Amino acid sequence: MVAYKEPVRLRRRVNKSGRVSLYLDIYVDGRRSYEFLKLYLVPERTRADRERNREVMRLAEDVRAKRLVEVREGRYGFRSRKGERVGLVAYMEGLCEEMERGNSGTGESWRSCLYFVRAYVGRGDVKLSAVTRGWVEGFVRWLGVQRGRRGLGLSDSTRWLYMTKLRAALHRAMRDELIDRDPTAGVEGFRRVEAERAYLTVEELRRLAATPTDYVATRRAFLFSCLTGLRFSDVAGLRWGDVGRQGEFVRIVFRQQKTGGQLYQDISPEAAELMGARGGAEERVFGDLPCRSAVINQLGRWVRSAGIGKHVTFHSGRHTFAVMMLEVGADLYTVSKLLGHADLATTQIYAKVLDKTRQAAVRRIPRLWDGADVE
Repeated sequence: MVAYKEPVRLRRRVNKSGRVSLYLDIYVDGRRSYEFLKLYLVPERTRADRERNREVMRLAEDVRAKRLVEVREGRYGFRSRKGERVGLVAYMEGLCEEMERGNSGTGESWRSCLYFVRAYVGRGDVKLSAVTRGWVEGFVRWLGVQRGRRGLGLSDSTRWLYMTKLRAALHRAMRDELIDRDPTAGVEGFRRVEAERAYLTVEELRRLAATPTDYVATRRAFLFSCLTGLRFSDVAGLRWGDVGRQGEFVRIVFRQQKTGGQLYQDISPEAAELMGARGGAEERVFGDLPCRSAVINQLGRWVRSAGIGKHVTFHSGRHTFAVMMLEVGADLYTVSKLLGHADLATTQIYAKVLDKTRQAAVRRIPRLWDGADVE
C-alpha cells in the first residue's frame, strides 16, 4: 500500500521571541516551497491566550485548505512549461544586455546583481520554474553574509539594490509568461538605508566650473545635470529632437529612462549654452559619453583638482539642483515636478538637507557677549 503524501502541510517554527510562527510546507511536482503566513501562536498563560491561539489556528487552517484546493485544481505554482526550458542566469544575462543597449544607466547594477545570482547558483543554471519562494529566501540569507568583489562587506543598501533587480527580473519573467507566480512575494529582503545626499553649494559649483579639465564631455554633462536635475541616463540619452522652444525658454521634452514618465522642462540660459551647437534630431546632445563608472572616475579627479573634499558622483548633480532650487525659494511641489518625482515625499528629503544647511549657518553666528545677562 502506497502512503498518501499530503501536498500542503501546516508547520510551526519557534522564533527568538518565543512566539511560534506558522507556515505552509508545499510539495508540488517534486518541488518544495514554503509560505510564511505571518500568523503567530503565543505562550498560553491565560484564557485569552488560548482563545487567541485557537483563532490563529483557525485562520491558518483556512489558508492551508485554500492552498490545497489550488494544488488539486492545478492552480498553484509554476505551470508554464517555458519556465522549465529557460535558466534564471541566462534570462538575467539577456536583461543586462537589454539595459546596456538602452543606455538606461542601470546596466552596471544589473551586472553586479547577476554576479551574485551566478555565484549562488554555482555551476550551470537553475530553471526559472525551479525558482520558488524557498529558493529566493535561501538567496536572501546567503546574500546577507556575502562580501563584494573586492573583499569588502556589502552595505544593506547594496543588498537591497540587488534584491530589487532580482525581483524585477522575476516580475519580467511573469510578464513574459515564463512563470505563473511571483516567488519573491512575501519574502522579507533588506531595508534601504537612506544615504547622505552629497551635493555642491553654489560657491563650490562656481569653483568647479572655473577649474579646467581634460574631460570636456563629462564637464558639460555634469554641469548640465546640476542646472536641470537630470539623471545620468537622461543626460546621456538626450537627443536634439527632444529640444525645442517655449516662448523665450529652451524646453526639453523627453521620457525619463528610470520611471518612464514624460517630462517637460524649461531650462536656464546657462544650461542651454552647455548643450552647444544644435545637431540633427537623432544626434545625442552630449555625444557618446563614457560609461557611468568612467564618468564617475573622471568627475572625481576633476572635483579633487578643484579642491573640493566631497565624494561626488554624477547623481550629486541632481541633488545639487534640488537643494539649489529650494534655496532660491522654489516650493516643494515645483521642485518635485522639475525632478519628475511621482511622490512628493521623495522630494521632502531635500527639505531635510536644506534644514541642515540652515542650521550649519546658524552655528556660524559669532558670540556677541560672554554669558552676561542681557536685559
